[in-house]
Amino acid sequence: MDPSTPAIDALTALGIPFTVVRTEVARSAEESAAFQGIDLASLLRTIVVRRGDDDYLFVLVPGGRRFDWPKLRALLGVSRLSLPDEEEAYAVTGYRRGAITPFGASRAWPVIADASIADRRLVAIGGGARGVNVHLAPRDLVAATGAQVADVTVAEEPGAG
Repeated sequence: MDPSTPAIDALTALGIPFTVVRTEVARSAEESAAFQGIDLASLLRTIVVRRGDDDYLFVLVPGGRRFDWPKLRALLGVSRLSLPDEEEAYAVTGYRRGAITPFGASRAWPVIADASIADRRLVAIGGGARGVNVHLAPRDLVAATGAQVADVTVAEEPGAG
């Protein structure tokens, strides 16, 4: 059996269907999607956002898109949000950048998933280590994380990111 991660253990405990896909570590979202045999829009990045002191959330952003600060601030009813640095993100999630996922994180922060995932057959999200991904149905992801599904992204400009 492959070595486990806290994310894989958490998903197993939830009893929802998922597949672990291990690849070499990708240098870009496009490369990661290609390694996994999925379209870019099915690949979700987990972004940690700071709302205030000891108040964070996970934003799930499909490949080829970036989260939109004004949309996210409006959804949350706040005027300020920020991104923690790498050490702070590790301290509040238990995961290093490039492996952050809401599954098995050290704290169960709220999750916001971009509305565009609803049309996907499956999505891929980090599996808790670099090169480890988990494929599952978007509805299972939303149910398991209690995610709020909302339009919080815009298309990336070509050549960005």
